Amino acid sequence: MTWLKIAIFVLIAAMALVFLLALTKPDQFRVQRSVRIKAAPEKIFAVVNDFHNWSAWSPYEKLDPSMQRTFSGTPSGVGTVYAWAGTAKVGAGRMEIIESIPSSRISIKLDFLKPFEGHNTAEYLFVPQGDATEVTWAMYGPAPFISKLMQVFCNLDNMIGRDFEVGLANLKAVSEK
Repeated sequence: MTWLKIAIFVLIAAMALVFLLALTKPDQFRVQRSVRIKAAPEKIFAVVNDFHNWSAWSPYEKLDPSMQRTFSGTPSGVGTVYAWAGTAKVGAGRMEIIESIPSSRISIKLDFLKPFEGHNTAEYLFVPQGDATEVTWAMYGPAPFISKLMQVFCNLDNMIGRDFEVGLANLKAVSEK
């Protein structure tokens, strides 16, 4: 019986520690990556500003070949909407371009519905640099408690950042053709 009491105490202490560590995580998160692409900002901007082009570069498009996609709203720019539903790898969600400043900036309202609900902003910045363009892909938003708990065990920046790095490499390959 003593060993059982010790095991229960250790389990409760471990859960309390995880809870306390989660409380130390910030209320907001931001993940960001950049790449230099040898192409004009307007060329790269056009690829990102139209969701129909995303299958050529987005790392998330390859995770579930049977994913259902729905396009609505305007063809590109502000008001363009892309919704998806697929396996647990991609879940379900919706994104809408809410700001589109030609060759400069695109902001997207990003709503994840499954497997976890989340409401964030994705942002793409295009900064000319001589014969190239620095493209920055960022995502930011609130970090609810469930997110903070997950961050105790995994590094959100590394996890999402790797996807952004793959996507930006794909965007570079598409844009430099």
